[in-house]
Amino acid sequence: MASSSSDEESDISDSEIQDYKEKPLEELKTGKFKVKGPNGTLRCPFCAGKKKQDYKYKDLLQHATGVSKGNRKSAKQKANHMALAEYLTTELVNEAEPQPQRVTAPVITDKSDQNEVYCWPWTGIVVNIHDEIKSGQAVDTSAYWLKKFSKYKPVEVKIFWDDKCQTAQAVVKFENDWIGFRNAIEFEKFFEGDRHCKREWIAQGPNAGPSIYGWFARDDDYRSQGPVGKYLRETGELKTIADLVQEAIEDRNKVVENLANEIDLKNENLDELRTKYNVKTLSLSRMLEEKDILHRAFCEESRKMQRLAREHVQRVLDEQEKLNAELEYKKKQLDSWSKELNKREALTERERQKLDEEKKKNDVRNNALQMASEEQRKADENVLRLVEVQKREKEEALKKILELERDLNAKQKLEMEIEELKGKLEVMKHLGDDVAVQNKIKEMNEELNEKIEEMNSVEHLYQTLVTKERQNNDELQEARKELIAGLSELLKSARAHIGIKRMGEIDPKTFESECKLKFPDDYEFKALEMCSLWQEKLKDPDWYPFKVVRVDDHTHEKILDEEDASLRELKSEWGDNIYDTVTTALRDLDEYNASGRYVVSELWNFKENRRATLKEVISFIFKQLKTVKRRR
Repeated sequence: MASSSSDEESDISDSEIQDYKEKPLEELKTGKFKVKGPNGTLRCPFCAGKKKQDYKYKDLLQHATGVSKGNRKSAKQKANHMALAEYLTTELVNEAEPQPQRVTAPVITDKSDQNEVYCWPWTGIVVNIHDEIKSGQAVDTSAYWLKKFSKYKPVEVKIFWDDKCQTAQAVVKFENDWIGFRNAIEFEKFFEGDRHCKREWIAQGPNAGPSIYGWFARDDDYRSQGPVGKYLRETGELKTIADLVQEAIEDRNKVVENLANEIDLKNENLDELRTKYNVKTLSLSRMLEEKDILHRAFCEESRKMQRLAREHVQRVLDEQEKLNAELEYKKKQLDSWSKELNKREALTERERQKLDEEKKKNDVRNNALQMASEEQRKADENVLRLVEVQKREKEEALKKILELERDLNAKQKLEMEIEELKGKLEVMKHLGDDVAVQNKIKEMNEELNEKIEEMNSVEHLYQTLVTKERQNNDELQEARKELIAGLSELLKSARAHIGIKRMGEIDPKTFESECKLKFPDDYEFKALEMCSLWQEKLKDPDWYPFKVVRVDDHTHEKILDEEDASLRELKSEWGDNIYDTVTTALRDLDEYNASGRYVVSELWNFKENRRATLKEVISFIFKQLKTVKRRR
């Protein structure tokens, strides 16, 4: 389709444009091509789908004329648009927008008329209006008088009634341009022709009858007493025709001066553009010269490269012949080596001996590996023995803790008995100096001394047990540290329910999943940045979002302060997932390392989400070692 169109356009030469335009012009006249749309808009039928389709007449005529004279358009397009321009000027000339009417000052030859003073804006006066109904409308409404004098295009009517509301006067406002002046003159001439102008009104006086009188307001009306004169002074001023003409001339002179200044400015800009055009033209000429030089250099370089390529091909052919000769020589050498190899078959026995020696060396290496495996097994057994020792020590520590609790109860019981004996002694001292009382006091003192000695021995035993329990607890903590340090690789299995958890460390995967939704292009960097920022925030000792609340009369509890500004901002900006991750790390850090505020490692039961006991860790290690042995 495109090729046929291009062939059709190429068949029309520029000299045939005038002849070809007759065909599209006839098609426009017959209505085959529609220019005027159903809603009254104008369109270009030859640019459908390419240009706008709501032209005004002037814009469409300018478009058709421009395309018909364009240099980059095809001959067919020029002919079609030339026909459209002729069709617009002959058939659719009535669609042209009306030119705005230019209003000029009226030509007044008499100088006395030019100096006559009028009320401006132009105003007419109507008097002797009686209160009655005419044509179904009351005469006291502005609408009635606007309709009555609509021929003179009034813009406003103001009515003033007398004190008895029987007669009224009206002020009729016209446009304040020369058309309004002409309408006001016609208004006055209407009353003069009907002999109801100002002159007759003054002559008739009170015998004027029911008819209305009207005239063009002048200086005597402006200065008159009454509501009309007051209204004219408040809303207008006195001007002559000469004054208005002079103001129009001054306004026109200002516009002409402004236009002259703008033309001078445009001329200066045009000179600058011409200078730039000359500079660009000169630069373009230089570029074209440089292009010719580069083109010649390119052609010379191309010829040189072709010559070098031919020489290279010749060298390759020469080298190929040389390689063929060497290959023939190598074949002859291989034949001679084959014969020599047959002679050396007797030497293979020596090579076999060398192979046996290498085999013996490999046996030695295998034995060394076997010994290393045995050493590894012994090391595993040492670990198991260490675990058993830790298990027994833990059991002993638990027994001693129970004994310590029993001794503590006994100590508290002795302290109560001692206090009771002291109270009884104080009572006995106040009973008198009776011999029986003194003997009783002596017995009670002896019993009290025995109780104090017993309590001292219990206290000593209690201190011994506390010291031993503290030592056992330290040993247990050291054992946990050794297990964390030595078995970190064993406890890193992804499927293991017992492992090492870094308490107080934020999980970066939560940040990564949330940032992937908000920042899909750079989520990894953003997640790393946010995770590092909040990890440093957790280390800050000045930030402690916890508060102590009262549970009952004797119990207080420390909880997370959810009204903290940083936590609220985190939750509102990133949601519950990241908020829960950060607060979990914060609680772990406060529980396991509140003083240092740095991440610590802990043996953890991931299945039950709690701290793992040594018994659970030891049991898990035994299972892992059995699995390793079965694999071996």
